[in-house]
Amino acid sequence: MASQDGVDAVSQAGHRPGGQELEPAEYIRHGTAVFRRTNWALFAAGLATFGLLYCIQPLMPEFSRDYGVSAATASLSLSLTTGVLAFAMLFAGGVSDAWGRKSVMTASLVSSAVLVLLTAMVPDWHMLLILRALLGLTLSGLPAVAMTYLSEEMHPESIGLGMGLYISGNAIGGMGGRLVAGVMADFVSWRWGVATVGLIGLVSGLAFWRMLPPSRHHVHHPLHLGALLRRFALTFRDPGLPWLFAEGFLLLGAFVTVYNYIGYRLLAPPYNLGQAVVGAIFSVYLIGTFSSAWMGHLAGRLGRRKVLWTAFVLMLAGVGLTMARPLPVIVLGIVAVTFGFFGGHSIASSWVGRRAGNAKAQASSMYLFSYYMGSSVAGASGGLFYASHGWNGVALFVAALVLAGLLIAWRLYRLPPLPGPPSPGTEPPIPQ
Repeated sequence: MASQDGVDAVSQAGHRPGGQELEPAEYIRHGTAVFRRTNWALFAAGLATFGLLYCIQPLMPEFSRDYGVSAATASLSLSLTTGVLAFAMLFAGGVSDAWGRKSVMTASLVSSAVLVLLTAMVPDWHMLLILRALLGLTLSGLPAVAMTYLSEEMHPESIGLGMGLYISGNAIGGMGGRLVAGVMADFVSWRWGVATVGLIGLVSGLAFWRMLPPSRHHVHHPLHLGALLRRFALTFRDPGLPWLFAEGFLLLGAFVTVYNYIGYRLLAPPYNLGQAVVGAIFSVYLIGTFSSAWMGHLAGRLGRRKVLWTAFVLMLAGVGLTMARPLPVIVLGIVAVTFGFFGGHSIASSWVGRRAGNAKAQASSMYLFSYYMGSSVAGASGGLFYASHGWNGVALFVAALVLAGLLIAWRLYRLPPLPGPPSPGTEPPIPQ
């Protein structure tokens, strides 16, 4: 009889009575208890990670006032974190190969929450930047390793939905962090907002540790630099993976640039909105909890190549709407950009795991390196466009990034599909 934890979905290799060998551990499938527990754990991890990372984004105008820095300089509080995060994640996968997926992710969450709590206390701008840089280092143990865990443990038919649900946690964390910090900045202070996000991160880390099932398909590899570099090289032999890495750069680069500078526009005339209202507008992040799961599942059924391009079309339309003057139209544009971004990221990240073969950890790390470098480079560059041409300059810069992503999506559409999973007699091919 199957246990309540879904042993029918994930069974360990062993022996039946009488010496008959059991089948090797199966992959996690949607509709089982272990699938639900896994996704709740990774939902909590995404909630913490992206709340801790992005809670300072609506506070950039506050930093400009408190510390007397420009919009481009204030954006370093995020760009510096994502830049360090990008490089650190190149090695996070290798560390998790040696030390185990769950232990690395748990340590990442707890240490990151502590750093955010310290950030709420420092009076000096340069010390704040140092703590934000260290946060990029500690956070690196979660995103790349979570993608790898899902790629190793989920059945190919379920990975699109599983990745989408994980990214839903990212969306709620990013929204919640921004909303809590923005509202508390208006009514108490930005420091209390950041401290609250840090406490939520600690609680989420404990929930993750309690709920996540241990890895069953992970093979430990010693941390050896030469072998690690060889596994990285494997990712560039695939005809699709380098293009997917570029898509990650463009997706987050465009998205973060919009969110970095839209607050400056809405706090200024003719809108003159308060921090609490701008923080509330960031609640459109909730649309990402739907779009990531829905578009990820749709791509799993119809084929990733057939759905990815629609995410960039939505983002492009949204950027155009943000250039309008009426506030409701601007908000609608932010919704479209958010919907397209989370859907596109869900599709691209699950596609990386599908194409990576035996180099899943390194492919995930390379995708997320490109992803967060997009945030760091484009997010900081957007400040130059804002200083010289205002919001329209930012919007045109973002539109150029999205158009490049659309062209690459067309290139990916023309790739030959990968074969489906083993056992073709019993399993249908998985759409690409």
